[in-house]
Amino acid sequence: MTELPRRHVLGMTAGAAVGAALLTPATADADPRTAETVGKVRGDWGTVPAAVPVPLDQWFDNDGIDTADARGGNFDGSGYTFPGEELPAGPVQLDGVPFLFPAATAGAKNNIVALGQRIDLPQGRYLSGSFLVSCSYGAASGPATLHYADGSTGTAGLGGPDWYSGSGPLSAPYRYNPSGGKDANRVSFGVSEVAIDPSKEIVGVTLPTTHPAEADKSSLHVFALSLQPAAEGRALTLRGAHSTTSSLDSGAQSVEATVVNAGTVGILAADALTVSVDVDGARTVEPARIPRLAPGDQARVRIGIRSKPGVDPGTQRAGRVVARGRGQEAAASPSQLTLGVPDFQPTDASLSTHQAPYWFQDAKFGIFIHWGVYSVPAWAPVGKQYAEWYWDQMQDPNNPTYAHHREVYGESFNYDDFIPQFTAKNFNPRSWVELFRDAGAQYHVLTSKHHEGFALWDSKVSDRNAVKMGPKRDLIKELFEASRTYAPELHRGLYFSMPEWFNPDSPWMGHAPRNPYTLEPVPYTGYTAGKDYVKDLQAPQMLELIEGYDPEIIWCDIGGQNDSHRVLAEYFNHAKNRRRPIEVTVNNRSGIGPHDFTTPEYTTYDSVVTDKWEASRGLDPFSYGYNQATPDSMYMSAEEIVHTIVDASSKNGNFLLDIGPRADGTIPEIMQTRLRETGQWLKVNGEAIYGSTYWARMPELGEDLRFTIRPGKAFYIHSLAKPGATLTVEAPVPVRSGDKVTMLGYPRPLNWRTSGGKLVIDVPAAARAAGRYAWVFKIEQIR
Repeated sequence: MTELPRRHVLGMTAGAAVGAALLTPATADADPRTAETVGKVRGDWGTVPAAVPVPLDQWFDNDGIDTADARGGNFDGSGYTFPGEELPAGPVQLDGVPFLFPAATAGAKNNIVALGQRIDLPQGRYLSGSFLVSCSYGAASGPATLHYADGSTGTAGLGGPDWYSGSGPLSAPYRYNPSGGKDANRVSFGVSEVAIDPSKEIVGVTLPTTHPAEADKSSLHVFALSLQPAAEGRALTLRGAHSTTSSLDSGAQSVEATVVNAGTVGILAADALTVSVDVDGARTVEPARIPRLAPGDQARVRIGIRSKPGVDPGTQRAGRVVARGRGQEAAASPSQLTLGVPDFQPTDASLSTHQAPYWFQDAKFGIFIHWGVYSVPAWAPVGKQYAEWYWDQMQDPNNPTYAHHREVYGESFNYDDFIPQFTAKNFNPRSWVELFRDAGAQYHVLTSKHHEGFALWDSKVSDRNAVKMGPKRDLIKELFEASRTYAPELHRGLYFSMPEWFNPDSPWMGHAPRNPYTLEPVPYTGYTAGKDYVKDLQAPQMLELIEGYDPEIIWCDIGGQNDSHRVLAEYFNHAKNRRRPIEVTVNNRSGIGPHDFTTPEYTTYDSVVTDKWEASRGLDPFSYGYNQATPDSMYMSAEEIVHTIVDASSKNGNFLLDIGPRADGTIPEIMQTRLRETGQWLKVNGEAIYGSTYWARMPELGEDLRFTIRPGKAFYIHSLAKPGATLTVEAPVPVRSGDKVTMLGYPRPLNWRTSGGKLVIDVPAAARAAGRYAWVFKIEQIR
């Protein structure tokens, strides 16, 4: 494999992600272009001005970058810093945007901690602002205020990833710790983009107010800023053009690019705008067509190509991704393309070319299932701790679980004594998958093995599994067979904990199993010690799952010691080279850098995250595993579930909603009710969710409005609150005279009008009564 890595970008945007006039994305597939070659006038198509980096030195108030010879910084309030030796200094291009990256100078400040400061900007008309950001102690975000020369203001979400996530267009392989050494974990920066009203001249931006850089408080840090000027007339730019390892439904290899309308003239169907690939060795078989694109809007497109006979998979060729409209070439991006998909190799460079398949990107909603021995005690302080962490929490005399276990089961009752009570005697896999289907989910993910080390399949490398003890059944096999038979439209995935709390060969918690009250050793039931944990247990078990069950998702957890480079290469190749290939995906918790999607828990983002992500949480207020102490009233309502699905979908995310079955395999009635209620909403409104993407101008407006798009088909406005007689949307919604506006679930067209940059929709009482949880308004774009 010779292809260089495609960077996985945790970019966050609340605006038109205009890749500036410099079209080089943060991928190896793109060739650098100079400002002079970009935006060359092609007939009716005009020039796109170069982006404008903004010096921020006068506002810097934090030193977050050290070198081995010059220490003293404190990025996060705990003494950790970025390594200057691994970072650029001065001009740098990230995601095709030019930034001025601050130099690592001893004692000098090099970033702004967002605390509501106002930043003065060079006055002008711009489409967007790109902020190079990083966050300490968790992702941080908030509303930024845009100040215009006419005295008006606007707001846009501004946020970024936690620096320790190791995902972004710029990263370093380690960080400096307070004692002067290196902490060998990748640290990163993200790009957060905000939309600017190009009809006005902007003069400043006020940053969100997060926290000062202190331990255990999330802070947003800004390192650089670049502004993209608006073009006049009809003007397009292409950014992020790159080949992928994904296939379209036809089987054609996908090449992706983002087309941005950087001008002041809208693109209409009559312009016949298409995007294709010109490359020796392959031909375009599915050009992307863009029937409409409003000024400042963008379209992420997928172009299908097929290699010509005799071209080996993995062949690298220089080519161009070209947008054509009005019978002319409108924009082009030179790109180094990889033709065909070669076998994956166990390296960062190779694995980083993989991406989340399109079925996963389009699915939006899945069901997480936490089920294991912890489902027997099924207890934790409600809303405060994970019930599935029962065994770990009972080790701590200061934890309520320690006292609970002693009171209910006694000090001599070991955790593994729960195994015989994990019976699954009422487990009906058909009823499970039919419930998931009725909930409107598109995939399900079962815990194959949680941190307790108990496997739910017939593992050949450890008898600590559900076939040898407990249920005496291969629970994964039964679930997957039922899914294929009774709900074949569902995609199937498996969660896998990389470490085990008390495995004698590699105890994550520092010791082998012991009685927490006497501290005497106890057996690790079913397991024979003396293995190399990674090579003899962890990796072989992952390969058992991959080769024996064909999961379309491997959802790793915790990371730590691993053989994931080899295992994931095997996973991707096994899926690709099957008699009937499948497209698979892996999350960001396998312990290595390459991944397909990130996984925030019990939270979503305030801004669009352009790299794929998936939020997860339990129906329970805190726990994933079943907690018998939680009253029904504290579970998520259907309204909360729907709002989370809508919110995640509007920002390029999926929502993985967790249920916790009982030890006997029954799903609590309250969980079944909530899932079916969600499914009823999705039956009516699913077209605005499945296969949708985000609106680049803004994902949300205030607390109650969210936006999604089905490219080339419709624009959707989601009202999370019941509307009144009129719904007013103060945003540049792409609606034109002649467009049809309806509300999903209501049969008649709605009257609408625009006034002063606002869209006003009349909502009859019958339409309001027809909706529930979220009211979805569809703008059908008549060509």
